[in-house]
Amino acid sequence: MSSFASGKQFVGFIRQEKSGTALQEQVSQLFEEARDDVYRYLLTIGLYPPQAQEAVQEVFLRLYTTMRKGEEIQNPRAWIFRVAHNLGLKIRTRQHSEQPFDPELGVQYASQAATPEAELLERERMTRFHGAVQGLSEQQRRCLFLRMEGLRYPEIGAALGISASAVGEFLRRAMVRLKKVRDE
Repeated sequence: MSSFASGKQFVGFIRQEKSGTALQEQVSQLFEEARDDVYRYLLTIGLYPPQAQEAVQEVFLRLYTTMRKGEEIQNPRAWIFRVAHNLGLKIRTRQHSEQPFDPELGVQYASQAATPEAELLERERMTRFHGAVQGLSEQQRRCLFLRMEGLRYPEIGAALGISASAVGEFLRRAMVRLKKVRDE
């Protein structure tokens, strides 16, 4: 995803600004470090790829604007995910329909199986796993996806507006459910 075309556009926009070279560099660095994670997260909450790319740009433009106004952001990564989360949910509600998960898509990304039987088993495993993830509560899924992006419990809590202990409980319940499906 490093060839993310909008990344070049965003960094170009930031560098065209006349004021705050240190701010430009800071936001550009945050963009380079977190854009792929934010993009993947936006996909996990149901945005289509084009909307997710636009949302990533919007999140970092909002970060730049907020910082340029002089507002202090204690944890930029958590702030970025909080804004991405809220913006993503807003965009998702405007999407006319959501495409259902295609189990064949998961198989394309799985390692190449040696036999048709192994391919079938992998496809069934991916379908069961996806079903288990879909069976999680919305909060459990959000916590799980943010954790997969490398955020710590306090950062996830800040992004979702819940306590770190609630994040831990949501993740614990999600893992119990996913392990149960794995062991079936």
